[in-house]
Amino acid sequence: MAQVTLQLDFFDGAEAFEEWTSSDSLYGSRHLAEHMSRTPHPSGSEHTNLLHAVAFIINCKPFHSPREFSSFILVGIYIPPQGNVREVQRALADEIQSVERTNPDALVIVLGDFNKGNLSHELPKYKQFIKCPTREGNVLDHCYTTISGAYRAVPRAALGQSDHIMVYLIPAYRQKLKLCKPVVRTSKKWTSEAVGELQGCLDCTDWDVFRSTTNSLDEYTDTVSSYIYFCEDSIIPTCTRLSPTQLHTSATPHPPPLTPLTIKEEEVNRLFKRLNTRKATGPDSVSPSLLKHCANQLSPVFTDIFNTSLETCHVPACFKTSAIVPVPKKTKITGLNDYRPVALTSVVMKSFERLVLSYLKDITDPLLDPLQFAYRANRSVDDAVNMALHFILQHLDSPGSYARILFVDFSSAFNTIIPALLRDKLFQLNVPDSMCSWITDFLTDRRQFMRLGTHVSDLQHISTGSPQGCVLSPLLFSLYTNGCTSGHQSVKLLKFADDTTLIGLISDGNELAYRGEIDRLVSWCSTNNLELNSLKTVEMTVDFRKDPAPRPPVILCDSPVSSAESFCFLGTTITKELKWAQNISSLTKKAQQRMYFLRQLKKFLLPVKMLVNFYTAIIESVLTSSITVWFAAATARDKAKLQRVIHSAEKVIGCSLPSLQELYFSRSRRRAAKIAADPSHPGNELFRSLPSGKRLRSIKTRTSRHKNSFFPTAVSLLNSAPLAPR
Repeated sequence: MAQVTLQLDFFDGAEAFEEWTSSDSLYGSRHLAEHMSRTPHPSGSEHTNLLHAVAFIINCKPFHSPREFSSFILVGIYIPPQGNVREVQRALADEIQSVERTNPDALVIVLGDFNKGNLSHELPKYKQFIKCPTREGNVLDHCYTTISGAYRAVPRAALGQSDHIMVYLIPAYRQKLKLCKPVVRTSKKWTSEAVGELQGCLDCTDWDVFRSTTNSLDEYTDTVSSYIYFCEDSIIPTCTRLSPTQLHTSATPHPPPLTPLTIKEEEVNRLFKRLNTRKATGPDSVSPSLLKHCANQLSPVFTDIFNTSLETCHVPACFKTSAIVPVPKKTKITGLNDYRPVALTSVVMKSFERLVLSYLKDITDPLLDPLQFAYRANRSVDDAVNMALHFILQHLDSPGSYARILFVDFSSAFNTIIPALLRDKLFQLNVPDSMCSWITDFLTDRRQFMRLGTHVSDLQHISTGSPQGCVLSPLLFSLYTNGCTSGHQSVKLLKFADDTTLIGLISDGNELAYRGEIDRLVSWCSTNNLELNSLKTVEMTVDFRKDPAPRPPVILCDSPVSSAESFCFLGTTITKELKWAQNISSLTKKAQQRMYFLRQLKKFLLPVKMLVNFYTAIIESVLTSSITVWFAAATARDKAKLQRVIHSAEKVIGCSLPSLQELYFSRSRRRAAKIAADPSHPGNELFRSLPSGKRLRSIKTRTSRHKNSFFPTAVSLLNSAPLAPR
């Protein structure tokens, strides 16, 4: 191992003036690197050193600066072409994170000649703004900050005889105060005195008067809702607040119930008390705060309304009214398709839907497609991704094989459900006829209007689809598409609500089964009024053969499907090489961004226990997102990037935290044990016991890719666990 020592060289102004030329950077890094390489070290020896980098850090506070930044920390860096780029970047990243811990409110700006380096590999949250070539067609000079769009780089002529051009960085950042207009908000003050007065008002209300004056459920429900809103509006005081900003930042199936659904008052009371008071009020003007604070007073009347609705198979009209709010899908809007129409519905109706949801899940779960992973007990997004990878990797162990993966996208999936077709499908899943009629009425003759700010459109009547925003919508879509399955053993169709993935396991270049299943999928969608979006549907091919022949594209609805190098599959980025650097880089970036809030809390002297709780909920949850999918197959370098985030958090909090490997082992063992105990899980058959019953049979693998996937490693982890004492 080479000896590492510290060498100090002192320069006077005359030497700098005489020897540093115009080809040097402003702080003489190139001259310093050459000087150190010529100077013997230690003194009197014949050995010279190789300088890997020169850096300086300056903390400055301009007089005129945005108030959101306490100061500006400038980091200058020069990495010689012969320097160890990886080690320099790692050391620089550690130093920057140390500066961030000391100055959590400061803006760090990194500038310099990086040559072959790229700071984003170690700190993904830092954006690079210089895109123009700075020397002979190469981008060697970089500028990094954590603020998107902070600068616009404009190339300028070189200074003197310098071989690097100058780059003029024009500030493009706008202060937060200037980005958002002040907003006047009116909110209710739920003081203990006002809540007590409101509860007394509702306690002395004779609810039988509302029931006896009408035989119409619609009128009964509407009258009760209007009266409750009147009481709230009259008693609860309001206050007006001026907001300076508005930033947008065992699993054995249960037997199906034999009796129709009957709702109990305790269930309604419990749901009302669990409501989130920050949720928006629906079109019926009954707020979640009112329902939460007055659950004891309101649960009897709403229990009566719910049971009457189920008995008559009729949903009150005010419960079927939706305010459609367009929510942007992306930051830059280019058209109407960039908005997602989200339905703002009655808070009371959402509580009603949750009770119906639990009832429907108990009935339909035993008859659902095994490869449907949404809204099922002991199923998760990670299970869907792990099963897909297992199918692919197990198939790729065979020579001459490859896999084609079609990620299907539906156009407005929930909005195209036909209530009559759904009723027939529910009846086939043993749902009682009365519940089928209630769901049909729930989806029929719905009233909706568009709300954009203070503007409201006319009321429209809709009898197709299930609005996005309703509690029942994802489950109803899963039941609607339950009959859409693969008919060939070499083609797997995985579903997670409206996310559908078709995996073709192809051998010897025979794609007939794969293309045939695509045609069957198109035909099934046409019959069931579902529209495939060929523009957003993409295909990815996983092929590790040498010199594979070109493959013709898949045709979907008369349009060729585009091919992708990578795809975000249920929150996990998968590449066609089945490598995880891109996914881990994304997780590292998110975790580093959230470290800012941890440093802020540390600055406010919060107790260590609270800091650990915050870290576990906000940062560790990001680092371990789908960890059972990618950890075993990740490279040591990628794991080290994530582990450095944990080390940074340890320095901020001041105590040790669980390592990434410990978290992976515990979560994998726990998940594997649950799958092994669930006979209905599609991965259960992979956990087969040996005749002795003490160990599981290892999964046969031919490649390290397959060996490092979830199921083989999970079997090994369970086998390595100590046996429980008898």
